[in-house]
Amino acid sequence: MDVVTEQAEAFPDASTAGFAIVVDGLRKRYGSLVAVDGISFRVKDREIFGLLGPNGAGKTTTVEILEGLRDADDGRAIVAGIDVRKEPQKVKGLIGVQLQSSAFFDGLSLLELLDMFAALYGRRVDAMAILKKVDLAEKARSQVNKLSGGQKQRFSIATALVNEPRILFLDEPTTGLDPQARRNLWELADSIRAEGRTIVLTTHYMDEAETLCDRVAIMDHGKILAMEPPDALIQRLIDKGFKGDRVERSANLEDVFLDMTGHGLREA
Repeated sequence: MDVVTEQAEAFPDASTAGFAIVVDGLRKRYGSLVAVDGISFRVKDREIFGLLGPNGAGKTTTVEILEGLRDADDGRAIVAGIDVRKEPQKVKGLIGVQLQSSAFFDGLSLLELLDMFAALYGRRVDAMAILKKVDLAEKARSQVNKLSGGQKQRFSIATALVNEPRILFLDEPTTGLDPQARRNLWELADSIRAEGRTIVLTTHYMDEAETLCDRVAIMDHGKILAMEPPDALIQRLIDKGFKGDRVERSANLEDVFLDMTGHGLREA
């Protein structure tokens, strides 16, 4: 399958079985700007799917449509079995969203905040169990403004898990984190997927996408240029005769850093 990939397929059957997300011919325009230009793709159940592209490529608009936060002009978007264009509120109850930056009430502890978020969904949760999942049990009675950058990102993911979502959207979750915190977030993402959830990840870190994602879609100017597993895309480039300036080795500087300083989180 060449760079046209799955987007070129018409998806002749309307079945959504086995897919967490089905998108067909999605379009969004802002005046003369075409932000999303008729894209089509499918995200499999229990897959970590990366949406990559430069700023302005259409990633954010696409994700916001899937989250029910923005209306599409045309096309079909099925999320967790629900037509998001018809029932955006129903979709919001089945997904979790971690934002790159979030604002929380400063006067509440992490436990109280999780209980509050759960109440918004009409749920009661074991807040301490969720904090243990994201390695924040020891900070349970702390306030968000007392947390480190990595801890804030993990807590943001914790709030996105209170409704036991089928699909979790992660928006550049490791931006600004040190190597230990970044690897910890990768492990957390893998553990969430192992529970049977699907993850849609946006990131500007290509090594992150290569490590975590089963497949990636590369977007630019509102279109999907390629959509395959990272290894397949890399091999396709090599097969075209590409030779990098640097020789690839089995370790990189980040691996050296972690070997010398340890993998443990530094969040005092």
